[in-house]
Amino acid sequence: MPFAGFQGLIDRRGWLAAVVLSTLLGACAPMVPAPVADPLPSWNEGANKQRIVEFVRAVSTEGGTDFVPAAERIAVFDNDGTLWLEYPMYTQLRFVFDRIRELAPLHPEWKNKEPFKSVIAGDIKGAMASGSKGLFELVLAAQSGASPTEFEAIVKQWIQASKDPRFQRPYTELTYQPMQELLRYLRANRFKTYIVSGGTVDFMRAFADPVYGIPSEQVIGSRQKLAFEIRDGQPIVKMLPALDFNDDKEGKPIAIAQVIGKRPIAAFGNSDGDFQMLQWTTAGAGKRLGMIVHHDDAAREYAYDRDSSIGKLAEGLDQYQAKGWGLISMKKDWKLIFAPAK
Repeated sequence: MPFAGFQGLIDRRGWLAAVVLSTLLGACAPMVPAPVADPLPSWNEGANKQRIVEFVRAVSTEGGTDFVPAAERIAVFDNDGTLWLEYPMYTQLRFVFDRIRELAPLHPEWKNKEPFKSVIAGDIKGAMASGSKGLFELVLAAQSGASPTEFEAIVKQWIQASKDPRFQRPYTELTYQPMQELLRYLRANRFKTYIVSGGTVDFMRAFADPVYGIPSEQVIGSRQKLAFEIRDGQPIVKMLPALDFNDDKEGKPIAIAQVIGKRPIAAFGNSDGDFQMLQWTTAGAGKRLGMIVHHDDAAREYAYDRDSSIGKLAEGLDQYQAKGWGLISMKKDWKLIFAPAK
C-alpha cells in the first residue's frame, strides 16, 4: 500500500476511534431525567391535588401495599355540579322547560294546569315552586313517547343550539376543566370512570361520550319506565311518562351495585345527594378516595351550599372531615373553572 494510502487509513481509523470513544463517554455521562408532564395542570398545588396524585400512584403501583388490580379500579362521578354547571338551574331542566313549550300546542290542557301553566308563561320561579314532585311531572311529560334513540337525537339538537344565559356558551363547553383532566388522568392509569347522577340516563347519554369520554354503558342515572311495542310493523322500545328509578341519595349506591356489580374505590360529588355514594365507596376495604366539589367561587362561577335549593351541601360540609374526604375549593384549588372559549 502506498504511504499516502496507509496514512489515510490511519487517519480514518483515528477518526473512527475518536467517534467511538466520544459515544462511550457520552453513554457514561449522568442521565438528566425528562420532565414529567403535570397530569392536572388546571389544579393549584396543594393538599387536594396531592391527595389525588398519591392515591392514583398508590393503587396503580404493582407490588405496592395499596395496589388495586385494574379490573377493580372504578371511579364514579356525579354529573350536575361535579362535572358541569348546575346553578342556578339544572341544564336538564332548561331542556325540559324548552321542550314543554315546544309540545304545548299538542296539549291544550297544560294551559290551566300547574306547573305546566307557569312554564308556558315563562314563569320559571312559579314552575320551580312546584317542588320535586312537580318537576318530575314536567320531566316525564317532556321525555315520553319517543324511543331512546329518537330522544337522544332531540337532546343533541337542543344542546347544540342552546347557550347558558350568563356565560353565553354552549352547555357542553361549561364542563369543569380540572375535572376533565381528572377523568383523563384516571383513565390513563387504567381506571374505569362512570357517571352516577340524579339526571335521567337517556338525557346524559346524548352527550356523555363526546363531552367526557364516558360511553353510554357507563352512564347511570334516574330511569323512566320503558315499554316494548310494535309501531308500523317495527319493534320499538318507548319511553313512558312514569319513573322507574330515582338515582339520588341512597339510590346511587343501589344503582352502582345493580349496574356495575362492584364497589368503586373513588367517588366524586358536590351535594348531599351524593353523600351515600361517597359513604359507601369509602367504607370499603383498602385505600379509598372520596372528594366533594365545593362551589365557593362567585366571581368565576357561583357560590352556594347549605341554603341552596340547587346542589344543597350541608351534611357533606358537616361530615367530610370525619369521613376522611377531601373538600375541593373551586376558588383555591382550581386555576380555571372552564376551558377557554373555542
